[in-house]
Amino acid sequence: MKKGQEYIGKVVKYEFPNKGIVEYIENNEDGEIKNNIVVKGALEGQKVKFLLTKKRHGRCEGRLLEVVEKSPLQGRTAFCPHFDVCGGCVYQEMDYDVQKHLKADMVKNILDEVIENEYEFEGILGSPYEWEYRNKMEFSFGDEYMNGPLALGLHKKGSFYDIVSLRECRIVNEDYNKIVEGTLKFFKEKNVPFYHKMKHIGYLRHLLVRRSIKTGEILVALVTASDFEADECMGMTKTDMLESYKNMILSLDLEGEVKGILHIINDGLADTVASDYTEVLFGEDFITEKILGLEFKISAFSFFQTNSLGAEVLYEKARSYVGETKDKVIFDLYSGTGTIAQMLAPVAKKVVGVEIVEEAVTAAVENTKLNNLTNCEFIAGDVLKVIDEIKEKPDLIVLDPPRDGINPKALNKIIDFGVDRLVYISCKPTSLARDLVVLQERGYRVEKVCAVDMFPQTTHVETVCVMSNVK
Repeated sequence: MKKGQEYIGKVVKYEFPNKGIVEYIENNEDGEIKNNIVVKGALEGQKVKFLLTKKRHGRCEGRLLEVVEKSPLQGRTAFCPHFDVCGGCVYQEMDYDVQKHLKADMVKNILDEVIENEYEFEGILGSPYEWEYRNKMEFSFGDEYMNGPLALGLHKKGSFYDIVSLRECRIVNEDYNKIVEGTLKFFKEKNVPFYHKMKHIGYLRHLLVRRSIKTGEILVALVTASDFEADECMGMTKTDMLESYKNMILSLDLEGEVKGILHIINDGLADTVASDYTEVLFGEDFITEKILGLEFKISAFSFFQTNSLGAEVLYEKARSYVGETKDKVIFDLYSGTGTIAQMLAPVAKKVVGVEIVEEAVTAAVENTKLNNLTNCEFIAGDVLKVIDEIKEKPDLIVLDPPRDGINPKALNKIIDFGVDRLVYISCKPTSLARDLVVLQERGYRVEKVCAVDMFPQTTHVETVCVMSNVK
């Protein structure tokens, strides 16, 4: 096999998060040679054409060019008209039960490689909604091809630059599509340019939309650069343009209620939704969501599970793993807006949450007041540094870290508390597997694991794991 050439092979294995292992057989005078090539986006059972992009130290990687034959797993037609080009969803051609089974198998296979003892794998719990389940989306401004017309949506499959203009995204409520369509039409008519990531010129960057599943409240945030040229907007001033944009959003025929409209200025070089300055164009800067009987204020940048009903399934499972909490002090590390902490607080002596994002901590404090909870304390800071300063000693620890898992030094400090029980919620099973190796070396034993599908149609999956201290 030679780099830069095209080949056709059968996908014989599928690995997390979205990698097919393609078998390509060569014949020479010594007989058959089986080559295994990692091809992102290739599904087990498919026959695919791929371009060999990397061959080093016996490891080969390829780029998917074409699906020559579909997999038996692809048992239905994709529901979304953007499926073939949009990089958001991957599994729409699979029945939902097949998706769940695939994710459960991947989680178990990853963890079986590192868990040293017999443990109970409880399978996977599905999302209550397969479609229209997200409560947050971040859309990007750009063009669908170089120097093309303004686009607003998600990135094309395999592209860092090209944007797919979304009209009928199926994993969100129809209100999102109406807001995206209205926003794109508005700025096209005003001839406002998008921000070029490489040139660092232009104005429009992102559109962030949050919509509560339970209350229907909507928060719209337009993210732009600070530089604005009036002559590029039909002579309108920035103030007049934003006022006109606000009125357009308020005029849309939406099922939900627009609770707030924000203008966020971001001059950072990274292609992320961030704020140098935020102004409220209308209403409030938050929406309210309800989970398991509790209310939560969610701002534009608050960390909150993007599937509200799925979060109820996830947290119910976590709560069952936590077990008896009466008269116990619980640490909720990487606590976000304090969702888990507040669910445990009514049946615990005290809950201490630690979160590095100050805005999330502020929201958590406000939410405890909203829910009349007096035994929660939230601390803003890095877990690695903060846990040395907390006076209380925990009886139980709940961990819900970012995708990359826990800082190794922080993990050792967490283990040093020596609590009898740890509950680990992970959004990336490979990170969980890495941390489990350390936890087991230090005396913890895995009791139960359950996968929870918070993101139907995508490769992502949550995992809840409970461990006991055998030392």
